[in-house]
Amino acid sequence: MARPRSFDEDRVLDTAMRTFWANGYESTSTRDLCEALGLDRSSVYNAFTNKRELFKRALTRYMDTTTADQLRILDDHDLPAIERIRALFAKILRSEAVNRRDGHGLGCLTVNTTMELAGRDPEIALMLARDTERRVVSLSVTIRDGQRDGDIGSTRDPAELARFVNAVIAGIRVAAQGGADDATIAAIAATAMDALT
Repeated sequence: MARPRSFDEDRVLDTAMRTFWANGYESTSTRDLCEALGLDRSSVYNAFTNKRELFKRALTRYMDTTTADQLRILDDHDLPAIERIRALFAKILRSEAVNRRDGHGLGCLTVNTTMELAGRDPEIALMLARDTERRVVSLSVTIRDGQRDGDIGSTRDPAELARFVNAVIAGIRVAAQGGADDATIAAIAATAMDALT
């Protein structure tokens, strides 16, 4: 008979997510994970099979949480479409400010993973593509609403603008990781907002 787990799986996934987010997949060793989680190697492997499976679960948790937060902002029909997008940028900027360490942001686990693994890991690439599609579709709908209501003046295709906004957000994350300060990344967001209006 299997012994019941003696740890909180949600806490473990949150801690693993933060560890992978801060260090990347390749640079996070099993020993690093065990230390961060406060578990021995056998507990980690019994619960998650291997580092890769734990990473996939942590990445899924990150995508589900982060994308849900972004979709909630974009689905707030009490605000005009342009203000929903402005609120999304504000959330991204706050996240970068809160997660800054030694003058550098943590970026975004999905952006970091795209750069690190998507080009050589088809399964991870598919997970990331599905997550991106969810965000782009929501952005497209919001932009279409704004064009219809007149608060987004750009006449470009809503899907093209959505991919642009998504790429700007990824660029903000990378710039913050590279050491761009809050004023610099705020200016990037403001420029993207100008392009929409």
